[in-house]
Amino acid sequence: MSLNHDAVSTLLSDLEPTREAREDLYIHFHQNPELSLQEDQTAARIRTELEAAGIDVHPVGRTGLVAVIENGAGPVVAMRGDIDGLPVREASGKPYASTATQINEATGEETPVAHACGHDFHIMGVLGACLAFHRHRDVWRGTFVGVFQPAEETAAGARDMVANGIADVMPEPDVYLGQHVLASVPGGAVGTTPGPVLSAASSIRVVVHGKGSHGSMPELGVDPVVLASTIVVRLQTIVSREVAARETAVVTVGAIHAGTKSNIIPASAELLINTRAYDRDVEKHIHEAIERIVRHECAAARSPQDPEFTYYDTYPLTDNNADVTATVRAAFDEYFGERSLDLTPVPASEDFSVIPDALGVPYTYWGIGGFADMANAPGNHNPAFAPDLQPTLDLGVQAAVVAAAAWLTPKGV
Repeated sequence: MSLNHDAVSTLLSDLEPTREAREDLYIHFHQNPELSLQEDQTAARIRTELEAAGIDVHPVGRTGLVAVIENGAGPVVAMRGDIDGLPVREASGKPYASTATQINEATGEETPVAHACGHDFHIMGVLGACLAFHRHRDVWRGTFVGVFQPAEETAAGARDMVANGIADVMPEPDVYLGQHVLASVPGGAVGTTPGPVLSAASSIRVVVHGKGSHGSMPELGVDPVVLASTIVVRLQTIVSREVAARETAVVTVGAIHAGTKSNIIPASAELLINTRAYDRDVEKHIHEAIERIVRHECAAARSPQDPEFTYYDTYPLTDNNADVTATVRAAFDEYFGERSLDLTPVPASEDFSVIPDALGVPYTYWGIGGFADMANAPGNHNPAFAPDLQPTLDLGVQAAVVAAAAWLTPKGV
């Protein structure tokens, strides 16, 4: 598909006259972040902005929203923007930095909250695209759907929207789009790639059992601390000796919890393990290897009880459809020129693909640059992560509109 430059120019003609208002709204979202599945005020403000413009909005679950802009026969393009913040105290030094706190409903504890992953930019990108397509219906045909998804940070939001009937409130999309502001893409640029772009990830809680004893009489017990230590060392051989050199994988033991006193051998130990892979078969092999190693180390240590495995915070592989990505890349090349770049796959993980996979829809996901000074740019989830306000804010709208326009603005409309 060739980009209709006249249509895109019209769709983006409001960028300059609305810039100050959009910056003010972005600052509002930045200063008022909310935790995953608790984004009540964020969702309310998004809904207010959309309804004030006359756009149909459908709630999905507690805080999910779907905006549907129908404009005659044609393709259906859906685009996701995630809306939740992180339990992080912002340290960006921005004059509009978040000082917000919120009671975590899961723990009952008050925690600082910040948009330390750029979801405030994602909100504004999809919101800006919704308003652009709504205001300029004379230059496009089809349906644009804005999906405002909660709880990306806990891998719960996309599944929540599927469970609460997102498929019932919008027409079936032909394509599903998503973007993320990154420090690894130059400021003002966009980056795309076909195939795996974000890794599959899982966290695994492993409990191994020993036999308690006095520290002076270890022969009377089974020491789960030593057992856990041997497991940690042995796990390092999975990537180095069981995964082919052409593949990429990570196995990290992020925590070990055991014991209360130096002279007491405890009865159990807990390991928290995180895995990443760009291939589903590699991920399956890693998980099987972890369980095999843990079980055999337990047997070697005379563990009196089988180990326990709990998988949580599971994120699917984000695997960009080649044809959809090629269409978006061609549109980006035409519009952004030298600012349209190849994106190196990112080892982070997302629940973005849950919804299009559930709907059976092809998708693509790209990155937008957030920092002019890349050498000193903090990574996502860093307390200092707060991308440059401009051109990042405009770029998010431009990329969303240009990508969707590849389907919605055929020549001659």
